Amino acid sequence: MTKPLPVVQLRVPTEEDAFAWHRVFDDPEVMEFHGGKSAELSVYEELTARQRMHDAAHGFCLWTMLDEGGSVMGFTGAQPWPHAWGPAGEIEIGWRLGRAYWGQGYATAAAEATLERVRAAGLKEVVAMVDAANERSIAVTRRLGMELAETLYTPVSKKKCYRFRAEL
Repeated sequence: MTKPLPVVQLRVPTEEDAFAWHRVFDDPEVMEFHGGKSAELSVYEELTARQRMHDAAHGFCLWTMLDEGGSVMGFTGAQPWPHAWGPAGEIEIGWRLGRAYWGQGYATAAAEATLERVRAAGLKEVVAMVDAANERSIAVTRRLGMELAETLYTPVSKKKCYRFRAEL
């Protein structure tokens, strides 16, 4: 018998969420596959502002994830792939949680909610770019039924990563 997924609330990021994201991601383990170190608050201020614009323009974004008590856990959602390399022009889904929330099913629950929302917004396909060493995120893509589509190497660091895809 499979354990039910936890309840996850998603909302368009607020200006205050930049501070919350900065706090929950200020952990070397959380940032291991995202540059390896904590980002400045200004990075999250820009990111939350950009997500509000994405939501207004496309009906989806990287949403703030809240637990059952309303605490910010991180983000999940979808956005246009922001780089010239890799799946340029495609919509990427992704997730990042604070360390305290790992291993409890939150990423899978939130990613499933993301797939429902982007399907409702009219998307036919999404991709997920995952560092080849990020076993936890690879497991989430498998639970979502995504297929490995391509192995890539980042242009600067030459890190191996995978492009997963899902038809909606």
